[in-house]
Amino acid sequence: MLTFSCAISNAQFLNKIKKNIPTSLTPSSTVLTEEEVGKGLKEALNKGVEKGVAQLSKPDGYFKDAEIKIPMPEKAKNVEEKLRKMGQGKKVDEAILSMNRAAEDAANAAKPLFVAAIKEMTITDAMNILKGEKNAATQYLQKSTGNALTEKFKPIIKISLDKVGATKHWETVFSTYNKIPFVEKVNPNLEEYVTEKAIQGLFIQVAKEELQIRENPAARVTDLLKKVFGK
Repeated sequence: MLTFSCAISNAQFLNKIKKNIPTSLTPSSTVLTEEEVGKGLKEALNKGVEKGVAQLSKPDGYFKDAEIKIPMPEKAKNVEEKLRKMGQGKKVDEAILSMNRAAEDAANAAKPLFVAAIKEMTITDAMNILKGEKNAATQYLQKSTGNALTEKFKPIIKISLDKVGATKHWETVFSTYNKIPFVEKVNPNLEEYVTEKAIQGLFIQVAKEELQIRENPAARVTDLLKKVFGK
């Protein structure tokens, strides 16, 4: 009779222990399946893209971020310096601001392309991203969308450049410069330049969001993200 009661007590004791074990330590929660990794990476990328695009499409999303602000082209540095010395700095500033406004205006157009590329991600892609560099997901997007993004962005950037007055400010800057005697005439392609810089800025911003999810537990806002990136 005593043995029987002890057996019951032991069983009850073990059940109590099991109930008090944190769920994060139970076998089912420590096993991470490839399917979960795939879903977790897609969820992380979608959140990163959504947040990154939202940030860049705001007023000053490009213009007040020193890392991605679009300056005058490198080949036009002489133009900028000479015009500023001549008291024409306002024209240069207007051109720079308008280029950044065009990029901000066009940023939302990247989102559908990113989302489509994320849907195409395979389990192998996901596992490589999880084990890869801190910007491996961003690199995947660059590889998957680079050419298509440039093709899609160019006409949108052109419309945005005209809409925000960038084309007019650009023409004013370079027509003013090219009237200066004895200077080498220069006029870089505005659409190509802003398209290239706008896309670079997009990937820089998405990489920042990816790093947040990888390194900052507070940025993992769902159970799946916590499970995949908490390992």
